[in-house]
Amino acid sequence: MEQQRKPLYFIAVLPTSPILEEIDDLKHYFKDQYQSKASLNSPPHITLHMPFEWKEEKEARLLNTLTAFSKNQTSLVLQLENFGCFEPRVIFINVIKNALLDLLQKELHQVFKKELNLFNAQYRDLPFHPHVTLAFRDLKKAMFYKAWEEFREKKFEHKLKVDRINLLKHDGKVWQVHAEFLLKEN
Repeated sequence: MEQQRKPLYFIAVLPTSPILEEIDDLKHYFKDQYQSKASLNSPPHITLHMPFEWKEEKEARLLNTLTAFSKNQTSLVLQLENFGCFEPRVIFINVIKNALLDLLQKELHQVFKKELNLFNAQYRDLPFHPHVTLAFRDLKKAMFYKAWEEFREKKFEHKLKVDRINLLKHDGKVWQVHAEFLLKEN
């Protein structure tokens, strides 16, 4: 009997309108100009917890844990500023270092380890580097250098109020917002 795969989830901060649409337009620009469309498989976001498998029948536990977690977290404001890259495949919007976001992400990981026994070992050694991906995996090297030449000096500046975190679930084709969890007002 073939074993069914567990659904994939991840936790993220999603920009709100009109920033959301502006970032989505940039993602479409990368698809049209640089043949990179992989980032269109998810809404614009800042990842707080990388994708993980979770049994669907235990989803209520995951939702309850995130509800309890978010009630103890305070809203914050992020500064999105200009563009960055992970050479030679990824171009993104920079998120200026923010101690409150770092703490939110760290505490989320601790709760996931302690409450859900979820470790995501393959990402354990990577430092938290918040960003909003515009092009990645399917961006060819030659196109990366051409795109980076265009975007390295471009300006992008927005303040983003973070008053919720989102659970996204993969539907087999794309990532969908599955649930949102409000943070305490600051």
